[in-house]
Amino acid sequence: MGVGVLGMGQYLPTKVVTNKDMEKLVDTTDEWIKTRTGIEERRFAEDDINTSDMAYFAALQALEKANVSVDEIDLILTATVTPDTPFPSVSCMVQERLGAKNAAALDVSAACSGFMYGMITAKQFIETNAYKKILVIGAEKLSKITNWEDRSTCVLLGDGAGAAVMGEVSEGKGILSFELGSNGAGGKELYQNEQDMLVMNGREVYKFAVRQMPESTVNVIDKAGLQKEDVDYLIPHQANIRIMEAARERLGISEDKMATTIKKYGNNSAASIPMALAEAANEGKIKDDDIVVLVGFGGGLTWGAVAIRWGK
Repeated sequence: MGVGVLGMGQYLPTKVVTNKDMEKLVDTTDEWIKTRTGIEERRFAEDDINTSDMAYFAALQALEKANVSVDEIDLILTATVTPDTPFPSVSCMVQERLGAKNAAALDVSAACSGFMYGMITAKQFIETNAYKKILVIGAEKLSKITNWEDRSTCVLLGDGAGAAVMGEVSEGKGILSFELGSNGAGGKELYQNEQDMLVMNGREVYKFAVRQMPESTVNVIDKAGLQKEDVDYLIPHQANIRIMEAARERLGISEDKMATTIKKYGNNSAASIPMALAEAANEGKIKDDDIVVLVGFGGGLTWGAVAIRWGK
């Protein structure tokens, strides 16, 4: 039995904030942001839109794309570091709003790696026949934990959500291999402080990511018994274009085979990979039988990678 993605969805806040807009908020320039990060604009959720709202809207689209009814969902997993409240969880809020009366619900906290942690958790439940269909969501409202006086981080972040319905797929398709990891000793380099603001040691996080992302990418390809040239599409965590390029160059694939939604949406933490995957799938950039690699890193420090043969 294979376990894979049956349908994808995303939610994009309507408020677009360009680099020129950021110049009015903090001492920075459009050129500085683009050169160092690859970001040109990002989306911010309005005050009356919270993480659970974005998660719900992305989930609705994923269910529609998968042609799966709410009653068929057995479990909801939401990866987030910006829940509406510590409890109830975002997943419980989504469960209530969807009317998914048969679903258990819990949140996953692995920062930007969270969606992959959620996918692999879902895989285990489905492979053991405990559950049949699972809704995995990555949703973040990073704008509410952004320190607008820290010009090195505030220009990076954006809001949004992506969701996947996971279930049984044809033999040979779905998740082929994965890698999850953590290094708690690095937690001090990227964390939420006592004022609930995001704090990052950019230099140290960059050094970690530019090594770990390419390494994890190659590891899951090897574990799947594939060659680098077998990869059809790469979806890295949309953190920094230079880090993303390091992973792409390690694979030796062309630029058009890598998702670069960072230009439009910035860094969306746990939402970045599912948003990029949903966009690629729904725009036809990923085709049936394609080999797709997801890879990312985040606070914790955590990292993860997943190799998928696309299709049902």
